[in-house]
Amino acid sequence: MPLPHTNHYATLGLHQRCTLEQIRAAYRILAKQHHPDLNHNSAAAVVRTQELNAAYEVLSDAVRRTAYDQELDASAPVGRTSTRGSKVDFNITKEVALRLEEFLRGVTLEVLVSDPGNPSGPETYSLSIPPETAPGTRFRVSRAPPFEGGFVIVKITSKPDFRFKVRGSDLRCELKIKPERAAHGGTEMVRGLSGTLLRVEIPRGIKSGTCVSIPGEGLPKPRGGRGDLLVRITYRPLVRITRVSK
Repeated sequence: MPLPHTNHYATLGLHQRCTLEQIRAAYRILAKQHHPDLNHNSAAAVVRTQELNAAYEVLSDAVRRTAYDQELDASAPVGRTSTRGSKVDFNITKEVALRLEEFLRGVTLEVLVSDPGNPSGPETYSLSIPPETAPGTRFRVSRAPPFEGGFVIVKITSKPDFRFKVRGSDLRCELKIKPERAAHGGTEMVRGLSGTLLRVEIPRGIKSGTCVSIPGEGLPKPRGGRGDLLVRITYRPLVRITRVSK
């Protein structure tokens, strides 16, 4: 068997000790990535596809692979390995949205991952989110065979909430007050994320649309601590009741 110019394992981005399942998975991913139809029929894509097909034809056949390995081992200089070819990327990204309370108390999730390169269908992984996790945090979960060496990169986001709007680690809510309260100032109460009532100090003469900050009542920050709860003050409309003469 004439030895090709390109190492078949390097073509697929794999080590010589890889399994048949890894060969199949790598071929599916790379063949789709470099398919000429998806690359404007470029000459480079055509050549790359031919290399991938040639590598797969040899390495997916047990007899041909054994013969190829023997020639490869015999021809390789001592202490050197082929580096030609690109390493296949077994990493896959996934976004998972939490309820706001789950950022504070933590939660264990089942993460469902769909990878076109996996002939067995969706993969399921268990992920434990610790308490005080900040929005935007990323977790790495090791993938199961035949994708050893790859990771599921899970980015944590927030689900929509009717009570609060999320701005980084800060939360925003709205508090409607009477114009009289705005004119004279005083104290109002709002319910925080944990369910407790929080005191809002209303300055005298506050304008509608002004935000009052309650420190440390937002979501966790990436480097510790919590953001703020920003309470937007608006006025309740005055309701005037007039008598209508008959």
